[in-house]
Amino acid sequence: MVALLKASLFFADLTDSAFDPTVQPLWQLYADHFSSERPDLEGPSPQRLAETLAKVGRSGLLVSADRIALVKRGAAITLNGIAQGYATDRVVDLLRRAGLSTTLIDMGEIRAIGARPEGTPWRVGLADPDRPGALTETVDLVDRAVATSAGAGFRFDSKGRFTHLFDPSTGRSPSLYSTVSVIAPTATEADALSTAFSLMPLSRIQDILAIRPNVQARIVEAGGTLVVLGA
Repeated sequence: MVALLKASLFFADLTDSAFDPTVQPLWQLYADHFSSERPDLEGPSPQRLAETLAKVGRSGLLVSADRIALVKRGAAITLNGIAQGYATDRVVDLLRRAGLSTTLIDMGEIRAIGARPEGTPWRVGLADPDRPGALTETVDLVDRAVATSAGAGFRFDSKGRFTHLFDPSTGRSPSLYSTVSVIAPTATEADALSTAFSLMPLSRIQDILAIRPNVQARIVEAGGTLVVLGA
């Protein structure tokens, strides 16, 4: 848990808190709002949103080897944006220690150990969130991981204006892209960055990729155009 939370804070710092493990109060706010008998389709009131945002922020999470502390009353943690990737990497570690040199791990996020037995790359299909069963494209992996984030993965309302992807600075769910996939050396990084990049303009994503040269972002814009950034 300590290692996972430290990784979460690393990616929070890298992305200027676009990735933020303390957004759980926002999830609870929207879940409570849209499960009420007659929810306002415009979402929670500005007052409720402001009260909830006061509980959010990576500065309110302190992590050390022997202590984890939330310093804001009502704060809470969610690891939905990184835990599947982290678990995938731990499985990779176990399999490599057991002597496996070629396999593909899929625990919600995908990571390849080596190439296929015949030497060709593993080929992974990226799901189209707007067309169940369809793919946006396929990518080749050798000793790499891929993770995908899309607002359509979970919607609180029928129109999809409020999703599981929260901007920690506003508490809202921006609809910048249809889907964001990240290819990286580890599934932990791919998972965290696909979440963060879903909330960031392309120019800021390029800034981060400039200092993460082994990472690539494959972004499908709302109109269906594929944008590829990075290595």
